[in-house]
Amino acid sequence: MPMAEPKSFEEFIAEQKRILQENPECANAYYNLGVDLMQQGRLEEAIPFFQEAIANSGRMFEAYANLGYIYFKKGELEKVVEANQKAIAIEPRYARGYANLGFAYLQMEKTEEAIAALEKAIELNPRIVQAWNNLANAYLQKGDLEKAISTGQKLLEIAPDFSLGHNNLAFAYYLQGDYARAIEHVDKAVALGLEVNPEFLEELAPYREK
Repeated sequence: MPMAEPKSFEEFIAEQKRILQENPECANAYYNLGVDLMQQGRLEEAIPFFQEAIANSGRMFEAYANLGYIYFKKGELEKVVEANQKAIAIEPRYARGYANLGFAYLQMEKTEEAIAALEKAIELNPRIVQAWNNLANAYLQKGDLEKAISTGQKLLEIAPDFSLGHNNLAFAYYLQGDYARAIEHVDKAVALGLEVNPEFLEELAPYREK
């Protein structure tokens, strides 16, 4: 039996619109259209579809998270926070919502709020690499080098080839004065393909063995 041809974006949108015409309150169809537009980079066009999905369903926490992503792309951090707070209010075990919330707080330099949200995300899903990375950065922002380092180490236990994790751990070790470990991890970040800040490499250069 031949495989069905994959639907084009246009066919997918047409099908979702047909579903909406037959059932105007079909939240999933609105949500699917929003996701489709978001994946095409048509973020502004996606917003009303996510809003309609939310209006037609009391459980659309992922629609709130996607709105949060769009608001982040637009640089509207307060709206990112608001959207993800609504997501976790609907689904208190939604790890991604807490991770997104923590990242937004980190960008706003609301360090304690960021730490609380990111720790909750990790409690719910210990495999979210980006949440571990942002938590390490939050501890750096707080000036707690010990926790930044221990968090960075845990991150690399989960994802040993996460280049940004090596870079951030190198910076924490550098601030602590452990230049040998800083060099070890920054070299690993470079080997994994990360474009490390040249100024950081220059700062470490004097501590390399001749």
